[in-house]
Amino acid sequence: MLAESRRVPAGAAVLRGDITEAIQAAVVEELAAVGYGRLSIEAVARRAGVAKTAVYRRWGSKLAMVLEIVAGVAGRKLPLPDTGTLSGDLTVFLQILTIALRHPLASQIIPDLLAEAARNPEIAQTLQQALRANQHEIGSLLVGRAIERGELPEGADPDLAVDLIVGPIYWRLTVNRDPLPPDYVPRLVTAVIAALSA
Repeated sequence: MLAESRRVPAGAAVLRGDITEAIQAAVVEELAAVGYGRLSIEAVARRAGVAKTAVYRRWGSKLAMVLEIVAGVAGRKLPLPDTGTLSGDLTVFLQILTIALRHPLASQIIPDLLAEAARNPEIAQTLQQALRANQHEIGSLLVGRAIERGELPEGADPDLAVDLIVGPIYWRLTVNRDPLPPDYVPRLVTAVIAALSA
């Protein structure tokens, strides 16, 4: 039996993926350029090369638009190859994290959104949910592998692991905006393993 072809209901808007992607990119660029407070749907539409109606068809407000796009970015999975050792896994993860935090757009957007989150509970909740889930998954993967290999004791805390791994890099690159010395990542890896092994 042949499957019936589905028709789009008459009058229903068909949202083109290329336009949605252009708008999403424009939101990120606009956030980096002016911050959440000064971001406007008009400016996003202009940057994306679309009419305002194209934005409003996808999101009903600036807040809804930013929340969906930021949650999507914050919740993205990072590639975490199994190098065969906890030291190797941590080194690769820290290198990926360092590249991400040094990205010009990220270095502008992250501090601004965190400041906005202090004033806006919806932004705070969205960021916390996306980041917490992502970080727990990363910690569970890294620590789980290390326990299976016998590198960490049973009961090693994956959430503590992420705090120890991400905190110092975020502090150096995003808060202090200090360059990382060449030996920083290896020293941090050694310190994290020692703390988790204690």
